[in-house]
Amino acid sequence: MPQAPLARVGNHPADPYRWLEQRDKPPVLAYLEAENAYLEAELADVGALRETLFQEIKGRIRETDLSLPVPWGPYLYYQRTTAGDEYPRHYRCPRPTDGSLQTDERREELLLDPNALADGGYLSLGAFEISPDHRRLAYSLDTSGDEIYRLFVRELDSGELHELPFEDCDGSMTWANDSETLFFAELDDTQRPHKLYRYRLGADEAELVFNEPDGRFFIHCYRASSERQLVLLSNSKTTCEAWALDAERPQAAFVCLAPRQEGHEYYPDHGRIDGDWGWLIRSNQDGINFAVYQAPEGSPSREHWRPRIGHDAARMIEDLSLNAGGFVLSLREQGLPIVEVHPAEATPYRVELPDAAYSLDVQDILEFDSPAIRLRYEALNRPAQIRQLDLAGGAQRVLKETPVEGPFDADDYLSLRIWAEAADGARIPVSLVARRDTLGRPAPLYLYGYGAYGESLDPWFSHARLSLLERGFVFAIAHVRGGGELGEAWYRAGKLEHKENTFGDFIAVAERLIAEGFTSADRLAISGGSAGGLLIGAVLNRRPELFAAAIAEVPFVDVLNTMHNPELPLTVTEYDEWGDPNDPEVHARIAAYAPYENVRAQAYPAILAVAGYHDSRVQYWEAAKWVAKLRASRTDDNLLLLKTEFGAGHGGMSGRYQALKDVALEYAFLLKVLGLADSER
Repeated sequence: MPQAPLARVGNHPADPYRWLEQRDKPPVLAYLEAENAYLEAELADVGALRETLFQEIKGRIRETDLSLPVPWGPYLYYQRTTAGDEYPRHYRCPRPTDGSLQTDERREELLLDPNALADGGYLSLGAFEISPDHRRLAYSLDTSGDEIYRLFVRELDSGELHELPFEDCDGSMTWANDSETLFFAELDDTQRPHKLYRYRLGADEAELVFNEPDGRFFIHCYRASSERQLVLLSNSKTTCEAWALDAERPQAAFVCLAPRQEGHEYYPDHGRIDGDWGWLIRSNQDGINFAVYQAPEGSPSREHWRPRIGHDAARMIEDLSLNAGGFVLSLREQGLPIVEVHPAEATPYRVELPDAAYSLDVQDILEFDSPAIRLRYEALNRPAQIRQLDLAGGAQRVLKETPVEGPFDADDYLSLRIWAEAADGARIPVSLVARRDTLGRPAPLYLYGYGAYGESLDPWFSHARLSLLERGFVFAIAHVRGGGELGEAWYRAGKLEHKENTFGDFIAVAERLIAEGFTSADRLAISGGSAGGLLIGAVLNRRPELFAAAIAEVPFVDVLNTMHNPELPLTVTEYDEWGDPNDPEVHARIAAYAPYENVRAQAYPAILAVAGYHDSRVQYWEAAKWVAKLRASRTDDNLLLLKTEFGAGHGGMSGRYQALKDVALEYAFLLKVLGLADSER
């Protein structure tokens, strides 16, 4: 097995593995490559199983398929996946005059082929924006995984391609209504989008429109629902400031809706309200769960806001979107997403859905004047569906369901919602799925968690997960504090000085699953990524005997050192989530839970850590240093593996087949360490 690396030149006395932060240095590359080789050697006995799992998962996916077309103007826009290709191709064809969504391959036009652009390497498509006159395509590409993008504009009539002469871009591109003017954002040295530029095609230079000097704030420009206004949003984790610009007058100045006020978050959208053009603003000025305010089109400033939907302590208003036929609220109540429709001339209603636990999103992609909207709906046992909702009457119909190739019946699987109780009495929702014939006895269980930034882990379907469920696994999601499943208060109860709640909640969920007979400690595997990797590292230090295996993807385990380095991407803006460790009290608090600092001489379960070498959010060395310290400190000889993806960033490998191979590796690791791989031979 690889030896824990020794201290080297430039080593920090308090951090013996700091030398691993020397990116591209030969000793570092050699160490990471040795760890990759060790992983392959240790998993060689399940090599055939990895291939079996990969083929099994791939076999459930319809490799050649057509996305649901989106009608816009004179065209239908859609994507087509083809067997053997890593990425979908982007197309359009003339819009049928009968109002159908039937595509015409004879008349279709290839807009972009990412497979040709990737040429076998990494590729992430950032923006994909058709100009309002449908004559140009603006798109951006990241070819390394570091989330720094190059900008392109293609003339769709002639095919002529222009690479815009700008560097260090965040990938966003927003058209004004003249189809000549683009807005894009530039990154600073910490990869924070901090400057917005206005660029007219053919010009030699771009004009600086907005400069955000505060390192906590990120900027973002987008088209409002009406497509009549552009919105520039500058926001930190706790505070927002929004500016508006008439999309027909792109050379004019942006107008501020409400000057920033610490703790005030607000998000504006523009459309037709009660017959007149105007603004709806989602704001927390009167309560943490947000309310909705209305303002005239010509007077959007805060003094003209008037209440439209009041604050409610029992529900969170997570989002809103406008349509000519009314507006739609995305709510959250009792851990579940709710869509509430407010038609222009009818009584508001809520969308009815078939499952007890599910994921539901409004797809705000149809034309503003469309009488319908699209919803994306899925559950742990139900593949994703695109549903069309008639705004006026509430009628729904399923336009497309993600196919599962081969034998599959959603009724063979049972989806449950149970609750665990934390030490302080908080009730923690847990979503589970298993084959019906698995339940009733302890089974291998895969428990997933995140618990940060107010993000909600709504239940989702996975083609790959079926390979575990068919082998008798239970899959569970712990909706711990720090996430947003139970509203803003749930999020705040798991951040800053309350971060320990996240770890305690996860342990309480694990204990409940064992106590209720769903699993046992020797069959319990846990997993999390990024901030969820911090969660995994923290609970392993606290209760290693509770788990048999752990997977940590791009894990944020070196949190104390990272938060002390303001030159790294995201550090300063993360102060609102974790605290500023330059404050001695905050330093002590983070040091008490930081996974890397708290590794100690004890037995740990089997661990697989995965890092992306070009990850700009969680640097590769966090996982590498953590594994090195575990190797030097632990008292067990359980499998401890580090995989560094040299061609990936924060989101892992970019191609769909490579992603499936990564999942197959993780599942083979679990089956091996849980003693279930032998039955596959």
